[in-house]
Amino acid sequence: VVCLVAYHIFFMLFVWSYWKTIFTLPMNPSKEFHLSYSDKESLEREPRGESQQEVLRRAAKDLPIYTRTMSGAIRYCDRCHLVKPDRCHHCSVCDKCILKMDHHCPWVNNCVGFSNYKFFLLFLAYSLLYCLFIAATDLQYFIKFWTNGLPDTQAKFHIMFLFFAAAMFSVSLSSLFGYHCWLVSKNKSTLEVFRAPIFRHRTDKNGFSLGFSKNLRQVFGDEKKYWLLPVFSSLGDGCSFPTCLVNQDPEQASTPGGLNSTSKNENHLFPAKPLRDSQSHLLTDTQSWSETAAKAEKGKVGKGSTYVAMICVV
Repeated sequence: VVCLVAYHIFFMLFVWSYWKTIFTLPMNPSKEFHLSYSDKESLEREPRGESQQEVLRRAAKDLPIYTRTMSGAIRYCDRCHLVKPDRCHHCSVCDKCILKMDHHCPWVNNCVGFSNYKFFLLFLAYSLLYCLFIAATDLQYFIKFWTNGLPDTQAKFHIMFLFFAAAMFSVSLSSLFGYHCWLVSKNKSTLEVFRAPIFRHRTDKNGFSLGFSKNLRQVFGDEKKYWLLPVFSSLGDGCSFPTCLVNQDPEQASTPGGLNSTSKNENHLFPAKPLRDSQSHLLTDTQSWSETAAKAEKGKVGKGSTYVAMICVV
């Protein structure tokens, strides 16, 4: 009875999370990231190069964007005609931009991104537990098969096949699940492992990491009662993310909410561009933002301009 109850619990959670991973539509950037009609026309009229970047800089002026291309340009998708939010990528299979895209998974025939990443993790966890449970309960009969302790019927071959299938899937799932657990602990996506996010100041492979606890909460949420259930509880909207180290962009407003940033010892709770409300508390719990002058860049900037770094103190 205990084995049957445990089996059906694992099976139901496995099917539930698998269903949610498959049928949860990937989230796309909101309307504010799409270019207006006039901006599209301006972009088409301008020749490629700095003039186009000037149009994109004007369009992205008030958007919470920190990452750039390898050349330092605004990330723009010419197929979706939008300024890409941080951690957003265009999926060639879905032919659309996906928020916090991790990868396109053929096993679920869906993009794994911000909207269903938690479901994908739970799917891996419960499928691993499901296979391990089957292998563990089948082990004693598998041993009897090799010691000739089972009656000579066709069922003995079913037992052997079931054990081998469950054991092999357990090995492959454990490596995949362990890899994604590491990604969550570092607040990275699969794409960001192969190509680190590029900020305006430099490439920073740990730019979005806020520490293990806060990285975990970004995916699973604040309420622990929902962590093991395939219900959406991730923090934020997928368009903006708190960062560990962000340089103030001179093209953007100096501080959110019109705060004066000229004071040398003034502390900032948020980076230069405003974050969504649901993300802000990740920075204000145990962290503070301090503003310092970047002495190494003094020779690179023009007269009277100041290069300001926002450094996260963890």
